[in-house]
Amino acid sequence: MSLLLLDTTFLIDAERRGLDLDDAIDDDDDVAIAAVTVAELLVGVKLASGKRRAARQAYVDDVIGSLPIISYDVGVAVEHSELLATVRKEGRPRGAHDLLIAATARATERTIVSADLGAFADLPGVATISHR
Repeated sequence: MSLLLLDTTFLIDAERRGLDLDDAIDDDDDVAIAAVTVAELLVGVKLASGKRRAARQAYVDDVIGSLPIISYDVGVAVEHSELLATVRKEGRPRGAHDLLIAATARATERTIVSADLGAFADLPGVATISHR
């Protein structure tokens, strides 16, 4: 069994390709998302219009209803502070939401499943795999 954290890019890619999350993830994997991923997905809903908006909302509702959501708690905050300090010292800034996802993964010992592995490259203690 793998502990996985689905990144927003993975979920968006799955939606665009019409993938059923059950088909994309092994049955024995323990899968979750970070709370910030909910915000990112909802931004996509709010920026869409018409039928696309309704379809996106339905997709987001399905994701929220079927996957555990890991909150930003003290453990995640500690990991977040360490990652922020690391990237600032190295002079290699990262996206704020990507660091939140990475911190969530570190705090919960999960591997990030992403369509954009570059967002997490070389972050210490952050394991990633490309979506399947």
